[in-house]
Amino acid sequence: MGNQISGGEQQMLAIGRALMGNPALLLMDEPLEGLAPIIVESLLQTLQRLIREDTLTVMLVEQHAKIALEVTHSALVLNRGRIAYFGPSSALLADRTGLEAHLGVTDHAAAAGRD
Repeated sequence: MGNQISGGEQQMLAIGRALMGNPALLLMDEPLEGLAPIIVESLLQTLQRLIREDTLTVMLVEQHAKIALEVTHSALVLNRGRIAYFGPSSALLADRTGLEAHLGVTDHAAAAGRD
């Protein structure tokens, strides 16, 4: 039974159930929560393949901003209900200042090199 498995297993079951109907649009809210790192990697690779093959549009809400930006084409950042950034994910990912300003993400390796 679905209620007798772990949280991560429940998450994987929910994703599998959502994909069974071969949807054109998949809305995902924190899909990586509770998953083991190896499962996260596999899930992200699968999502990238489905997106790349134009068989699936994904709207992804994810607290791990860099991970989300690495697997998506476009990013929309909201700040208090207003659009703070809308554009290519790759452009925001490459912009350290923008990452910090919009998402509070700091590249610790780059910051260490500035000292």
